[in-house]
Amino acid sequence: QVQLVESGGGLVQAGGSLRLSCTASGGSFSSYAMGWFRQAPGKEREFVAAVSRSGYSTSYAAFVKGRYTISRDNAKNTVYLEMTNLKPEDTAVYYCNIYIPTRLYWGQGTQVTVSS
Repeated sequence: QVQLVESGGGLVQAGGSLRLSCTASGGSFSSYAMGWFRQAPGKEREFVAAVSRSGYSTSYAAFVKGRYTISRDNAKNTVYLEMTNLKPEDTAVYYCNIYIPTRLYWGQGTQVTVSS
């Protein structure tokens, strides 16, 4: 069974940095793109970033504006989200996901809280 486990969230001051990790188990994931989403209280879940199966191609939401970097290590079945210059509006639960035909899998999420 496919499982995604996020880690690395926490409380950080505005301007600080965090590195989130998402480790997958239960299959081979190097053939699939992976992504990060986030959900703030009272808001819908929104796209943050995605990385191709090789790791060479990435895409980001406009609000990232060069502050985040997504990467992956296929040998470790892990995708990362390096976040810098964090802002209070980045406060949210961050989720990773992977689409393996015909199902979309989500992790349980990791809380990121940015204080002003």
